Amino acid sequence: MRRLIAFILSLALIMSVFAGCKKDDGSNVPADFGTYGADFARNLAKTYPFRKAYSTEESQAGEMIRAEFEKLGYEVQVQPFTGSDGKQSNNYVAIRKGAGFYSKSEGTTDYISTERYVVIGAHYDSKYSKKELDKYNASQKEEKGDKAVTYDYDGINDNASGIGALLTCAKELPNYGNMAYNVIFVAFGASTDNYAGATSFFNALTPDVKSKLEVMFCIDSIYAGDKIYASSGMNSLLPGRKYPMRRKLYQAYDVCYENSLYSVNGFNLLYNESGIKKDFNNDGSADVYNEITENKSDYVPFDNNLIPIVFFDSFDYNFDSVDSMHDTKNLELQDFEGMVRGTYLDSMNRLDPLLKTEEGDQLQVRINNVAFVILGTAMKGSDTALNYVQYMEALENDKNATQLSETT
Repeated sequence: MRRLIAFILSLALIMSVFAGCKKDDGSNVPADFGTYGADFARNLAKTYPFRKAYSTEESQAGEMIRAEFEKLGYEVQVQPFTGSDGKQSNNYVAIRKGAGFYSKSEGTTDYISTERYVVIGAHYDSKYSKKELDKYNASQKEEKGDKAVTYDYDGINDNASGIGALLTCAKELPNYGNMAYNVIFVAFGASTDNYAGATSFFNALTPDVKSKLEVMFCIDSIYAGDKIYASSGMNSLLPGRKYPMRRKLYQAYDVCYENSLYSVNGFNLLYNESGIKKDFNNDGSADVYNEITENKSDYVPFDNNLIPIVFFDSFDYNFDSVDSMHDTKNLELQDFEGMVRGTYLDSMNRLDPLLKTEEGDQLQVRINNVAFVILGTAMKGSDTALNYVQYMEALENDKNATQLSETT
């Protein structure tokens, strides 16, 4: 009976990954999440383009995100914090409790129920204020006259795109009915102030949650770069820590390949394989620049505290030196030496005509597929505890082992 139950639950686990993702002919389509995330990202960027840390627009953008979480059925915790200059911002936190895990009680053969956590996070602030944009345009006009380019700005790439993916994860999670993890969604404020929101959030976690937090998924600037990458943290460079700290990263790649996301959706998840040798973690020895990144984001406080991280961003590592690497080689986006994030090119007016075409919407494709990979990776479960299907199988194996022992 237990074997039958385990089979049924295992089948349900597989099918839940594809819940709500069918073509008209009934066939499964991975990451078929519609326009929801891209629509929200564009609306956020259009409504509050100047979401500079601690500004009025940042606060208004945060409330817009809170209302969206609540619309999706989540109870939202507003977490205020004070930044480096004494100003205040907020994190917005939504939690969905999972089915839980089972592990053997220490010193016994009995299983006990336990919890494990994942954090999925993205920051919602942007870099520039309206005053800064106007000042820059005026300086360009004074310097170049009629040849000056007049820029606008809305932070669609950095990081409305990440918020779109975050909310897509939150929207689709109920379709993953056998998720064992407790999933914590966080929209971080004041990322541009040395990741003040992420630091405050991590410091506020209880010791129990920190001890059971198995991975932090961070999403930042996934629209404008030439390619999408997943990277692990610098903590994976510590002696003996590479595989434990990169296990979820490898599982993310597995989700992409197991579901043929490139052939089905045109989505290719890559990893940095530049192979450049340099001391990246300042421990006095050279490291290989593979599967890690120097692109910092809100994962940093987690990485610094030895929590495994998987960081999604768009970039291009195919250069001979770290200093020459940048977001894109697109000839239409070279105003700032190939960078879009952190520049005045980061606007829908500049990016959408290039990246939203009749062939497809790059923002929608990337938001949906990043969300699919994150949720699929979480569905693979824990390496230190059993989900319910695995628990039932373990009980069956223990029973069979006991019966075999008794007969011999």
